[in-house]
Amino acid sequence: MASTTSAVCQLPKVHYFKLSDGLELQVNVTGFSNGQDAKVEIQLKNSSRAWILHWGCTYPKNTKWFFPVDRPPGTAVYKQMALQTPFMKREDIDVILIQLRDPKIHSIEFVIKDGRYDKWIKLGHGNFQIQIPKYATDNPPLLIPKDLIERKAYTIWESKGRPHSSPIQQKQQNYDDALREILSMLSKGVSLNDLQASSHDATNNVVSIKKEEQSIQRSGQAISRAATKNVVSIKKEEQSIQRSGQYAASNNIVVVKKEEQPTQTSYSLRRRHDVQKWLNKYSQDKGKKPTPLSLTEVVENSVGGENVILRQPYHVCNYEIVVLVKVVAGDCHVLVAGNTKGDTVLHWGVSSLTPKEWLAPPKDMLPAKSKLLDAACQTYFTDISTATGAFQLVDINLQKRKFAGIQFVICSGGSWINNNGANFFVGLNSYSSNRKIEHDGRDILKWLLDEISQREKEAERSLMHRFCIATELTDLCKSEGGMGLIGILVWLRFMACRKLNWNRNYNVKPREISEAQDKFTNLLQKIYLEQPSNREIVRLVMGCVGRGGEGQSGQRIRDEILVLQRNNNCKGGMMEEWHQKLHNNSSPDDVVICEALLNYVRCGFRIDVYWKTLTERGLTKSVLASYDRPILSEPKFSPDTREGLIRDLTSYLKTLKAVHSGSDLESAIDICLSIPEGHGLMGAYINPSSVGLTPKLQDYLQFIKAHTGDTSIGPLMEKLLESRIELRPSIVTSHGRLKDLIFLDLALDSAIRTSMERGFANLNSSDVPAIMFFTTLVLENLCLSSVDNEELIYCTKDLYRVCDSYKPSDANWALQTKAVVDRIRLALADKAEFYQKKIQPSVQYLGPLLSVEKGAIDTFTEELIRTGSAGSLSMLINRLDPILRKFANLGCWQVISPAEVRGFVVNVNKLISVQHKVYREPTVIVANKVSGEEEIPDGAVAVLTSDLPDVLAHVSIRARNSKILFASCLDQNVYKDLKLKQGKVVSILLKLGNLIIMDISSSTLSSKYAPSSSSSRGLFSKKRFNGKFAISLQEFSTEMVGAKSYNISLLSERLPSWIKLPVSIAIPFGVFETILSDDINKEQAKQIYNLSKLVDNGELSKLRAIQETVHQIKAPTRLIPELKSKMKSLRIPWLEEESVNFWNRAWEAIIRVWASKWNERAYISCRKGSLNHNDICMAILVQEIIRADYAFVIHTKYPISGDASEIYSEVVRGLGETLVGAYPGRAMSFTTRKTNLKSHNVIGYPSKSIGLYVKQSIIFRSDSNGEDLKGYAGAGLYDSLPMDKAQEVVLDYSNDPLVIDKAFQASLFTRIAEAGKLIEGLFGCAQDIEGVVRSGEIYVVQSRPQI
Repeated sequence: MASTTSAVCQLPKVHYFKLSDGLELQVNVTGFSNGQDAKVEIQLKNSSRAWILHWGCTYPKNTKWFFPVDRPPGTAVYKQMALQTPFMKREDIDVILIQLRDPKIHSIEFVIKDGRYDKWIKLGHGNFQIQIPKYATDNPPLLIPKDLIERKAYTIWESKGRPHSSPIQQKQQNYDDALREILSMLSKGVSLNDLQASSHDATNNVVSIKKEEQSIQRSGQAISRAATKNVVSIKKEEQSIQRSGQYAASNNIVVVKKEEQPTQTSYSLRRRHDVQKWLNKYSQDKGKKPTPLSLTEVVENSVGGENVILRQPYHVCNYEIVVLVKVVAGDCHVLVAGNTKGDTVLHWGVSSLTPKEWLAPPKDMLPAKSKLLDAACQTYFTDISTATGAFQLVDINLQKRKFAGIQFVICSGGSWINNNGANFFVGLNSYSSNRKIEHDGRDILKWLLDEISQREKEAERSLMHRFCIATELTDLCKSEGGMGLIGILVWLRFMACRKLNWNRNYNVKPREISEAQDKFTNLLQKIYLEQPSNREIVRLVMGCVGRGGEGQSGQRIRDEILVLQRNNNCKGGMMEEWHQKLHNNSSPDDVVICEALLNYVRCGFRIDVYWKTLTERGLTKSVLASYDRPILSEPKFSPDTREGLIRDLTSYLKTLKAVHSGSDLESAIDICLSIPEGHGLMGAYINPSSVGLTPKLQDYLQFIKAHTGDTSIGPLMEKLLESRIELRPSIVTSHGRLKDLIFLDLALDSAIRTSMERGFANLNSSDVPAIMFFTTLVLENLCLSSVDNEELIYCTKDLYRVCDSYKPSDANWALQTKAVVDRIRLALADKAEFYQKKIQPSVQYLGPLLSVEKGAIDTFTEELIRTGSAGSLSMLINRLDPILRKFANLGCWQVISPAEVRGFVVNVNKLISVQHKVYREPTVIVANKVSGEEEIPDGAVAVLTSDLPDVLAHVSIRARNSKILFASCLDQNVYKDLKLKQGKVVSILLKLGNLIIMDISSSTLSSKYAPSSSSSRGLFSKKRFNGKFAISLQEFSTEMVGAKSYNISLLSERLPSWIKLPVSIAIPFGVFETILSDDINKEQAKQIYNLSKLVDNGELSKLRAIQETVHQIKAPTRLIPELKSKMKSLRIPWLEEESVNFWNRAWEAIIRVWASKWNERAYISCRKGSLNHNDICMAILVQEIIRADYAFVIHTKYPISGDASEIYSEVVRGLGETLVGAYPGRAMSFTTRKTNLKSHNVIGYPSKSIGLYVKQSIIFRSDSNGEDLKGYAGAGLYDSLPMDKAQEVVLDYSNDPLVIDKAFQASLFTRIAEAGKLIEGLFGCAQDIEGVVRSGEIYVVQSRPQI
């Protein structure tokens, strides 16, 4: 039975002050000077500056200030006259909380100071004085009726949208919020009767809301959940309290309330967050008002932004300095610009070999207005004034000389400007050729990696040396952005994984290591703030090192081991050897040794447990013996010391982790919660501070500490994530505890991963809601850890949608969820590929220089990815995927082009890498990546992939046309098994839509593959110029344009009015050849002729050279007016006010279409189709772009089965290029029976992440005479290009009516199917139709016979 208790809440005494410049000061005083501890909370509102509280306390009848013992964090003594405490940000107000425990304190006095401008705010001409009230024993407590609080809690619940599910913690939060709001109103003089009356008015329609608890228990599952509906019980209860004039004076309020019955902590399956607020996107957002140009932009606009290979801005006090490095005519120029004024001098020198040097530059490269000194040069800045701004500039031409860099400081107006106490440094290694040297075709920062290699011998002397060098090199390369940080990351991760020596013949004190760590992590903290786009890399670097600390943090390691030995009488043997190692060179290994000792003692001094703990963490006997101070003995303790050892080793472990284990959760929480360190040994404390820790976050962290080892991981993981969300605003702003909070965030992130891995085995595959819950949680966690997380954000929103619509065993729900899971998998693959591309080249270069074994080099990036949330998320979606396929009746394979084949298995990463190859044996290609635009190589009988190409992608059409098996594997385990068959011969059969793959003997294969002999493919002849450079739709004929344009002209005469066509004209056949024969292009014609002969002889690399030559062709004078005239007559936009720019963009698109005749894929396709590439002629269909809401492709005969009674369609958001081009993911797909166009079968939901959108513009579509030939899939081989580049937009399907609105979906599908059936009837054969939807209108942009 619940008991009734009284909770005492005190009404704060509030003081308000209106200050200048809109500032508001509020002082809240709680507690009593002689009753309980007094607290003074000082709040500044509407503040945009960094203010300091200048203060002291007074005793009764004594006006002299004295300093209390307890002081807020950051407090400093000012000239022994006062205390000064900086205000800390809490949401949108500045706050200081002062606790006063001295009962004699009479008041606190203060003024407020703006340290930057030396401005003081006083009360009139004196100090602010806030008296501390004494406890009044005769003042009875004020009772707040419980029903008033509950009614207020109910209105708060209503204001949150009446959530259907609210756990007990949320109900308590509503109750606490209600009480806080009532207290605030009472403090402002509002009477209790008035609050009662207004509360009754607000809830006059509410009698009661019944309590309903729902618990979900599933057999065989250790994870328990409880989804509870919000509960508020409201009773009408009259109170006859008439103390209207006494409430404000009363200092006690007693609230009588019922205790909750103890319940198991629960978590809600319906928890949702506004993830849009977490979006990290470091580009200018659309829709924002124009902002003034930065100095970098002003300088680039003035000097030209082309060939700029480095941009580095600096902000020093009120000065803005910008450094640009650009290449001009092969010379490297360093441009230093600033917003300085008047006589300003650049004092500079060059670094020849290493960044440490400062040398005078050679005389022959001095800029104008320069004076050469003994070891430096002084150059006066030149004033530059432009329409967008003014600045001063020095241009240093390094010519083609190779320097490590230049160093400089600036003198302006008699004051020196430097980089926060250091010289400005611009790294220039290899700038004269390439800024970032390529390694295996990818970028690395070679000078940094070489420097690391050269300094490694010094770094391995001790961790102190390594961290000092790391600080120096990181500071030097920080202007290199991500590439420099990646070099530091690779080096330090090699160190953290014990691939490098931590100590070699050097004795260093733990405090020296701690101080070096502290300096390094402080620099990382600074970069974290200054370079938001590189925060993900900075986090990875910080994860490789400990937090460090000031000297006393490391000193405690040395001091407390002595206390531990003395307390437990263990001064000899292994403990003395460890003591000597700790004194000589403490390292992260000591954390493992301490944990091993703890486990050894706890289990009753079992030595096998000691060794097991060590060896699992990589500490073998040989490693222990390799230390400069070796550990050779095994631990031996007296049994009666067990309790003392457990106590002292536990405390000592905290001390070690505080220095060495930055991402250790318990240590990180203790540091941020100001928990005593080393309690029981030295009694040392961290300075208390609550910066960045809201009360809610502190509660979460206490919960986490209490439940870290829980078997049921759900509540723990939810609190870990909620902690990260609550912490997020505090790790993106500068304050004194930022580094500690970053390490806390790293620890929380890591704990989510390890908790998920720990609970994964207990996750029941039949419990889909639980798997969805954890998938959502881990995905949210990855969003919080990722830079440029837009794709992950929209995956999360879509996952919320399918979680909310869960229907057990529902096929349609499973299809929708499968699309979301596929998109998440693609996002993870993109992230892994990005890491491989950015990080692995530096690994491959640096690893051998440091003598790291090949296995560690090869798996470096893979292991790095696996240690983050991406690894846990991949495990979860792999668990979910087969369940969804079962619900949706999908097998392991999606067959895109059916065939039964036999052949040798060959694994490739990308299909495009072998498209030009000729296999002499029947070959089954297993390709990880298929974009959709490749050619299938000769000799291939099958292409099997784990990628998700569209059924109507070009490669899919060509596979079906060539009767080649093409299928996508939906089961990762099946795909892995298939890849293990590399080199074996297999037989692949089709059965019920799945593939049956069996090993067979090579003797059963058919004869060797031989390329097909030349044969004629349909009517194909070279076209001639008809004398016109541009023709209208009415002039289209088969002699002047290709089938694409001609079919549009046929449709224009036959389509009903509800199907629209874009306005179209064409540049006919022969125009390109005519222009090329013009005298102005004779040099280009000659080059193309000679290069074509080389290509025909097998040198396919010359195709690129031909394309580059086409780009140099000049347009004849007749082309522009003819094209312009045709466009204007049909009202195609021709913008007069920018006609020159318009024509330049149009001409660029036209020649790119012509140049696409020589793309490698098209050339190979012609050769395989036995077509003479030289006879290919290119007309261009010019159309107004319809700014599509959706684009679609229709095949009026089901392409996979060949069923002519069924229409197959695919739909995407935006322009259709994402559907027919190389954009990952699947389109929305559905089939329609021609006998019932209003009934549709959805085959798949969209998983494409990108939509293309463009402003009003025109598109130039390739229209060759080599397309749509009988038996030859020539469509899509050549480019179609918009005049203006389309914008790529990351898509949000969570609110897309195509996905969520069944009525909209059915209506759109019906109209698309009707259009397809009608057009097929007009042409009398199956059609391949492309179109768009704009504002509900159907537009057809092209139609061709379906192949």
